[in-house]
Amino acid sequence: MSVSVRAQLLLFLLSLSSIVARSRFIEEDDGTDGLYSLLSMDQKRQSEDFIFRRPLRCLDMLATDGYFKFVASQPQLACAAFVIVEPDEVISLELYDVSIDCTAGDFIKIFDGWVLKGEKFPSRQDHPLPLHQRYTDYCSSEGAGATSRSSQNVAMVFFRIHSPDSGFTLAVKKLHNPFPCNIMSQSPEGSFTMVISHERRNCSFSIIYPVEIRLLELSLGQAKSNDISLQRKVWSDCSGSGDYVELLGGNGVDTSQMFPVADLCFSLSGLAQMKIGCDNSVVRLVSSGNYVNRVSFQYRLLEPHELPKSRENSLDNFCTVE
Repeated sequence: MSVSVRAQLLLFLLSLSSIVARSRFIEEDDGTDGLYSLLSMDQKRQSEDFIFRRPLRCLDMLATDGYFKFVASQPQLACAAFVIVEPDEVISLELYDVSIDCTAGDFIKIFDGWVLKGEKFPSRQDHPLPLHQRYTDYCSSEGAGATSRSSQNVAMVFFRIHSPDSGFTLAVKKLHNPFPCNIMSQSPEGSFTMVISHERRNCSFSIIYPVEIRLLELSLGQAKSNDISLQRKVWSDCSGSGDYVELLGGNGVDTSQMFPVADLCFSLSGLAQMKIGCDNSVVRLVSSGNYVNRVSFQYRLLEPHELPKSRENSLDNFCTVE
């Protein structure tokens, strides 16, 4: 991920974290400079039927239910809207009032996940659908292409529009997900528990920040239990095991392209922690489907003095771990 793209995403995510913490009901006037302006809590209580609406930008980040209208003022040839919700939610996307010319090269495509610099989250290994089924193309699917539902808490919309005054309205709706898997964190700090119950699948929790990860609990079915002290540095290769947790680091979002930091294929009680000085840090739970597997962890953003000093353009130097 380039520095400029990552900086934009970090700004988006930090802004969204602050906004979501203050209010779920937000709206923006055309004259404001920030991402959103906030409705007061009193207004929220007085307007339970409030429907959030605002214009959609060519490059945008969305984190709330509502209607987002895009109208081209000039040819817009490379636009994308990133959608992110809470870890225990998925996203319903629907297109309304579409006025584009597919025969002239206009398009609107919805992707089940995120695409950044050609890399996809979740990766092919972790997503339940084949890649071609993760794209919904409005132009080729006609009416059926007007709706899509994500498999995780992130989705995105690509669009290209040549003619001024053409556009569309995107409806975003959050839906509860009782079994969250493959999560992109909105915040550089927090805690989470991933559970896979008798399913053969992989679940990743991705944090687009350099962080310290503390594993609080790990239960891998009938795997042997071990206590880990803070000083223990022995991390065995668990790739041959059907059930394990791995910590990954890298400068992209595709977990299959990331640097393996540590593997754990035994249950633990106590505390294990590790600092990952990468653009992206991931906790990935791999399950054979034979057991109920569970991992609980906390994470925090590394302070500036804790970040590695980059020396050469290599992943080993870029992602220094402790």
